[in-house]
This record gives sequence, C-alpha cells and structure tokens, in this order.
Amino acid sequence: MTKKKAAVAMSGGVDSSLTAALLLERGFDVIGITMKLKSDDKTLCNNEINDARQVSDFLGIRHYVVDFHESFQNKIVNNFIEEYLRGRTPNPCVACNKYIKFGKLFDFVKNIGADFLSTGHYARIDCVNGKFFLKKGCDLKKDQSYVLYNLTAEQLAKIILPLGEKSKEETRKLAEKFKLPVSHKPDSQEICFVPNDDYKKFLQGNANKNSAALQPGEIVSSDGKVLGKHNGVAFYTIGQRKGLGIAAENPLYVVKLDIEKRQVIVGGVEEVFCKVLTANNLHWIYPQNFPLKATAKIRYGSKVADCIVNKIENGSVKVEFETLQRAVTAGQSIVFYDDDIVLGGGIICN
Repeated sequence: MTKKKAAVAMSGGVDSSLTAALLLERGFDVIGITMKLKSDDKTLCNNEINDARQVSDFLGIRHYVVDFHESFQNKIVNNFIEEYLRGRTPNPCVACNKYIKFGKLFDFVKNIGADFLSTGHYARIDCVNGKFFLKKGCDLKKDQSYVLYNLTAEQLAKIILPLGEKSKEETRKLAEKFKLPVSHKPDSQEICFVPNDDYKKFLQGNANKNSAALQPGEIVSSDGKVLGKHNGVAFYTIGQRKGLGIAAENPLYVVKLDIEKRQVIVGGVEEVFCKVLTANNLHWIYPQNFPLKATAKIRYGSKVADCIVNKIENGSVKVEFETLQRAVTAGQSIVFYDDDIVLGGGIICN
C-alpha cells in the first residue's frame, strides 16, 4: 500500500520537530518544509532553517525551504505596522496562519502532491459524520485554537495536528525519547519579526515617521483635561497602566486612542471594562444561525465568556457579553466557541 504523504511545517523548534517524528512513527511519508520569512540572511531565519534541516537529516526525511518573505512582508509585517498607525493592536499570528501557513504553504503542499499539511499547533481536529471540526487543545494553558479560526472545513480535512492531545511537558519528554537534536531548545515567545519583542522600536525604525500616530500629543482624561504629553499614540494600547508618566490620585488606564487629535485618553479602572463590542471580517467554519449563543475570547490570553452574537449591517456582528470584559481592543480577534469547538471569529472594531 502506498504511504500517505504528509508535509510538516518545520520551524526548527521542538513542537514542529516532534510533529514530524510522530507522523513518521505513524507510517506517513514525511516531508519537512521550512518557510523563509525574512530577506536578511543574517537573521534568526537562518538558524531556524539550519535547525529544521538538522532534524530532518536526523529523521531521514526530505527537507525543503520555500521563500515566502515577500508575501510575509506584504501581508503580515506591513499590516502590523499599518494597524498600529491606525491606533489598533493587531495579532500577526492570526494573519500569518490565514495567509501564509494555511494560505501560501497550504497551496505549495498541495502542488507537490502531499495529502496532508501538519503543524505543531496545540489544537485538535475531529471528524463527526463526515464533518471536520476545529477544537481546543487538551492542554488549555497551551491551546492555540484561537489563532486558527480562519481555517475552512475543507482545509481541516487535509490538516493533521498531532500535538493537540498533548501538554507541553509531554512534548518535551517525547522529544527527548526520540533524541531529537532540538529537544532542549527554548520556546520562542516573541513576535518573530520584532527584535527583542520591542514593537515601539520596530515601529520607529520601519513605519512612516510622518504618520500622525508617531507624532507627540497630549494625554487627556476622559472628561477632556490635559494631564501630560506623549511621543506617539501608536506606542499605547487599550488597558495600559504602566509607562503613562503622569501622576494621579487614583490609577489611570488607557481607555481610547484618537489618532486624528493625537490624543491618548485615560480614565479610571471602571472605564476599561465593557460588555458590548462589534466585530467585522467574520469567518465561520460552518454557517451559523443568529442570534447565536456562544462563548468567546477577546484576545489570545483571555478566558472564554458567555455571549450573544447578532448580525448587524455590512456583515458585522454585535457581541453582548454576560460579564464585563477588560480592555476590548480594536484590531484583536474575537473567537467564538461552542464548548471546545471553534465556530469562527472576526476582528474587533471598537
């Protein structure tokens, strides 16, 4: 019997390396593919490629490098900059999964004749009566289903996520058991294209310096009182408390960003919370009926909360939560769940 061919997106890290080893153990014809996402040959990208190649050689599988750096720059990096200049806070991992990993790479894998694309994401795919569902990873501390909500049902049928049932501790132990060369490699916690996770410095070096979002302005209270100065609206996020540089009787938090007036608006802790938001750019894995009762996360690290979702004009939705949500932030994704099943998601407008 001809083996099924599985292409593994290999970043040179522990998760993707173990993914390749597990699929090999399960009898797949495994191919390792590493995406080159940066044009500078002196960057971390080369280390990732070399580590992935070393693991591929150790496992005895073929390894390819595909150059997607132009698409990554155009779709992910440029969008990241543009969103901050609009006073919004994007999640580049969501966009990367949509346009690069399960966009460009998914198409490449299909074109080379692979039956499946596999990644090291901590999420699960389940098939019930011929329908494929995306589900939370069993280890909720590591669950990455949030960043995968743009997947389609058709894609889910061609994707394998071997780590969805495992915890990070189990992954480390298995990597050691397989004697993978990267079994003790630290996890990457930063945005891959932002050095030292310093997004302010990144914006200063890569964004249009004439943008209104990078110009000095005023920090004002929600009732219009000028409290201080700032060096650029883009350097602040909703809910931020530290680094405001102003003295006040009670703690103050960023509650709104006004690019046009170049103002950072601050208020008390009660102004950071709300129950209602709107979202657009919606994607549903399967069609939904409205009003929709679901749970939702308003950012990767937040907890799910009960909500009611209603359609409004222009394909957007209005989401009403049962409990107050802290620091609802424009540009972040809201992802909807039915228990542990991902229904879909969209981009927060307010």
